[in-house]
Amino acid sequence: MVDFANKIQQHEGLDIQAAIIKAATLRLRPILMTTAAMVLGVVPLILASGAGAKSRFDIGLVIASGMLVGTCFTLFVVPTMYTFFAKKHDRIEI
Repeated sequence: MVDFANKIQQHEGLDIQAAIIKAATLRLRPILMTTAAMVLGVVPLILASGAGAKSRFDIGLVIASGMLVGTCFTLFVVPTMYTFFAKKHDRIEI
């Protein structure tokens, strides 16, 4: 998302806030699809039964919760920190 925002600043000449909003809009779907695929992929571990089910549940729960927390940070914390710490990139003429 940060790389997208930097490139948007360079190619479209937008300010920092407009660039991160556009980058977040463009990257939202791929981020959510990746998270959903990973979380749905570990559902069998969470629902496992039989021998070793406890350890599979623990691993599945850690993976799923970690992905969800990481996604929340990606969607909310990264854009906020970008607006505070990013530098203005000059427009590049192609």
